[in-house]
Amino acid sequence: MKLLTVLGFLCATPLWAADLHLNEQEYFAVQGLSILVYHNKIHPVFRDQKLGGVEIILHGERIATDGEVRLQATPEQWDSVPTFVARKHGAVPDQLVVDSGYPDLNLSYRLEVTAEGEGVRIAVHLDKPLPAALAGKAGFNLDFLPTAYFGKTYLLDGTFGVFPRHETGPMQRTADGTAEPLPLASGRQIVLAPEDPLTRVEIRSDTGPLMLFDARDRAQNGWFVVRGSIPANHTDNALVWHIRPHVVPGWIRPPVVSYDQVGYTPGRSKVAVLELDPHSQPAKSARVMRLDATGNYSKVFEADIEPWGPWLRYQYATFDFSSVREPGLYVIEYAGHNTTPFRIAADVYKQGVWQPTLDTYLPVQMDHIKVRENYRVWHGVSHMDDARQAPTSYTHFDGYSMGPNSDSPFPSGAHVPGLNVGGWYDAGDYDIRTQTQTSVITDLVLLRELFHADWDQTSVDEDARLVQIHRPDGIPDVVQQVKHGVLQILAQYSAFGHAIPGIIEPTLEEYTHLGDAASKTDGRIYDPHLGPLENNGLFSGVADDRWAFTTHTTSLNYGAAGALAAASRVLRGYDDALAQNCLDTAVRAWKEEQSHPPAIFESFNTTGGPLEEQEVLATVELLISTHGQAAYKSRLEALLPIIQAKSSQSLWIAALAIPYMDTGFKQALGKMLVAVKATFDADMVKNPFGVPINMGTWGGSSAAAGVAARLYVLHRAFPELVGREEILRGFDYVLGRHPANNVSYVSSVGTTSKLVAYGNNRADYTFIPGGMIPGVTVIQPDFPELKDSWPFLWYENEYVVDAATLFMLAANAAEAVSR
Repeated sequence: MKLLTVLGFLCATPLWAADLHLNEQEYFAVQGLSILVYHNKIHPVFRDQKLGGVEIILHGERIATDGEVRLQATPEQWDSVPTFVARKHGAVPDQLVVDSGYPDLNLSYRLEVTAEGEGVRIAVHLDKPLPAALAGKAGFNLDFLPTAYFGKTYLLDGTFGVFPRHETGPMQRTADGTAEPLPLASGRQIVLAPEDPLTRVEIRSDTGPLMLFDARDRAQNGWFVVRGSIPANHTDNALVWHIRPHVVPGWIRPPVVSYDQVGYTPGRSKVAVLELDPHSQPAKSARVMRLDATGNYSKVFEADIEPWGPWLRYQYATFDFSSVREPGLYVIEYAGHNTTPFRIAADVYKQGVWQPTLDTYLPVQMDHIKVRENYRVWHGVSHMDDARQAPTSYTHFDGYSMGPNSDSPFPSGAHVPGLNVGGWYDAGDYDIRTQTQTSVITDLVLLRELFHADWDQTSVDEDARLVQIHRPDGIPDVVQQVKHGVLQILAQYSAFGHAIPGIIEPTLEEYTHLGDAASKTDGRIYDPHLGPLENNGLFSGVADDRWAFTTHTTSLNYGAAGALAAASRVLRGYDDALAQNCLDTAVRAWKEEQSHPPAIFESFNTTGGPLEEQEVLATVELLISTHGQAAYKSRLEALLPIIQAKSSQSLWIAALAIPYMDTGFKQALGKMLVAVKATFDADMVKNPFGVPINMGTWGGSSAAAGVAARLYVLHRAFPELVGREEILRGFDYVLGRHPANNVSYVSSVGTTSKLVAYGNNRADYTFIPGGMIPGVTVIQPDFPELKDSWPFLWYENEYVVDAATLFMLAANAAEAVSR
C-alpha cells in the first residue's frame, strides 16, 4: 500500500523535488523536508534526550537529531555535551552558522550548514587544532531514529547491511574494563534505506570515512549513529559532509482526524479537529458512518468542515457532528479514509475509562510490595533495604540535592529504619518523589469525595506485602491506594519529623535499571563491615541501598500536611487508627510551619510546589477535616490576597472550602474567577484544541487533564461561570483530540491508544494499562510530534503517577457533566 501511494505521487507530480531554502523561521525547508539547526538546544542535564543540534524532519517524521560534535561514538545521557553559543546567518544565502564548543576542554568551533540543492552541506571549522587530549575522540555525530529503519537496509560504499531490530554488536573491550561498540560498517558514502523513498537519506563525506554505529549496544535508548572523526592538525573544513534526504516530489501528509477514542454520550458536543497539510487541497466535507452487525457502514450525517486556520506548521479545521445522538458504533469518513470505530452511548464513560488506571497502573507503580496479575508478576517486593541517609552538600544527577545541613538525626550513609513501606514509583523510573506522592494522595481523595469512587478490583495486603490485580477484596481500591501512599509519608515524619524531598538510587547503574524493581537492589541493609560478596540474610556488603534526601522545606511540609489531612477522611471507617495518625501529623506539621519563617531550599523539581499554593492546600484540607475549626478558617481568610495573586493555581483549591466559610468568602472567589476566566478563555482560543498545550520539552496531557479536573471543582461552585465544554475539551484532548495523531494518551483506553510507552517496561516496547503519557511535544519552532513506536522519548512517552490520577479526575468530571 505504501509503495502504491508513492507511485501515485510520482505519476501525478514532477519527478524531482525543489531546492532547499531557509524559511521565515530560519530552518531549511521544502515540501516534505525540514532541516533544523539548533532550534532546539541539547539539554545540559538530560543530555541524551534526542532533541537539538542538526535535525531532519522527512515526510512528517523527525528521523534524525543531535547533529553535533561529540566526544564519543555513542554517547549516553551523562556524557559531555557541547555548549551552544549562538546561531546566525552565514556569509552566503541559505546558510546558518552555529558557534559551539566544549569550553572546559579548550575546544571551540563553528558548524556551518549551507543549502545545497535538495540537501545541505555541513562543515566543521575549528578555531584551532584539536587539543591533544581530544585527538581520536572528537567527531561529528548524526543520530537516526531506530524504528524508522528497523528491517531496512543500508549501503556504505560496497557494504550492504540490514538495520537490526535488536542490538547485536559488535563490541570491543576497553582498557578500563568496559566495552564500546565497533562500527557496523564504514566508508565514504552511506545510503540509509535505499529501498524506501520515505526514509532514504544519502550522506557523503569529503574529509574522512563515515562510520555507522548502533548506540543501543550501550543503552537501549540509543539510536543509529552516523559518525565522522575530526582529524588532528586541521581547522577550516576539518569535517565536511553532504547530506541529501530523498524527498518524494509533491508529498502531502495525510490528514489527521482527531476525536475522542472512547466516544461520546448522546447529548454532549461532538467536534472532531482535522489537521491538514498546508499544501493539500482539503475535502470540503466529512461524514459520520454507522457500523452495523454485518460490517457495513451507512451514512448518518454529512457536513462541511469549518476552517480554523493555521497553527504551527499545519492548517486546521473542525467537524461538528453533535446532532448525531443515536447510540451505536460510528466512524468519521474524511477524504476517503475512515477513522477507527467509536461509541455513542449514555454509559460510554462509566467503565473501562479511568478504571484501568486505578486497578492496574497504580498497583504496578506500588513500591515495597509484590504485584501479581493472574499468571503475571509485574514485580516483586522492591527496595526492602530503604534507605541510607544521603550525604550533605551533594547534588544527585537526577535533580535531588542536599545542602550543608541534613535536617536529619542520622549521619551520612547511615541506615534510616522504617522507610521501606508504601509509596509509588514516581514515573518510568523508580524513585519516591514526595511531591508526587502527596499529589497522588490528594487526587485520590478528590476521586473518592467528589465522585464516590467505590471501584474494587484489586486486593492489597500490606502485612503480606502482596497486591493481586483482578481480585476484589471488599475494600474500594481508592481507599487502599490512599493507605499505601500515607504509609510512606508517615514513615518520613516518624524518621525525620518532616516530609523529605525523596528517596532515589545513588548510582547511574541502578538509575538506568529496566525491569523488575525488586532486582535493582539486593533488598538487604548495607553493612560496611561485610565484604562485597557477603551477607547474613538481613545485611550485606553491597552498597546499593537507595538514598534518602532529607532537607526540610516548608513547601513540602505543607503539601504533605494537606495530603495527610485529606487522607484521614477517606481512611475513616476503614482504618481509624491510621486516619487519626494522619490527621494528628498534619495538624502538628501545619502548626510547626506557621510558627517560623518559611524554610526555603530549592533543587530542580524535588523540593515542593509553589509555597503559597501549598499553604492554601494544607489550610483548606485541615479546615475540611476538622469540620471548620476556627484557626484554619481565620488563616484561610487571611490568605485571600495570596489566593487572588495566585488564583490560577489556588482558586480551585480554595473553592473546596466554600461550605465551611462565610458567604463573603465565596463572593470574593467569584470575583477572582471572573477575572481568571477571561484570561483563560483568551488563551484557549490560541490553538484549535481549546486546551493549554505546552510549548516546551514536556507534553501537555497533565495540563489538559488538570485543567479539566480543576474546572470541574469550580463548575460545582460557580456553574454560571464555568460550563461543561471547558471540562470536556481537556478530557477529549488526552483521549485523542490532539495534534500529530489521534491515539489516546492513556494506554489501553479507547479504540486506538498508546501501546508503546516509557514505563519501567519500556525496553520491551510495550505499555502498562491505564498509564498516561505526556503526549505531543512541540519540537521548536513548529513541529508537533508524538512518536508512535519509539518508547524512549521521555518528554513524549513517560508515564508519571500523578498525571495518571489527574486523568482519573478528568474522566470522572467528564462523566458527571455528560449525564
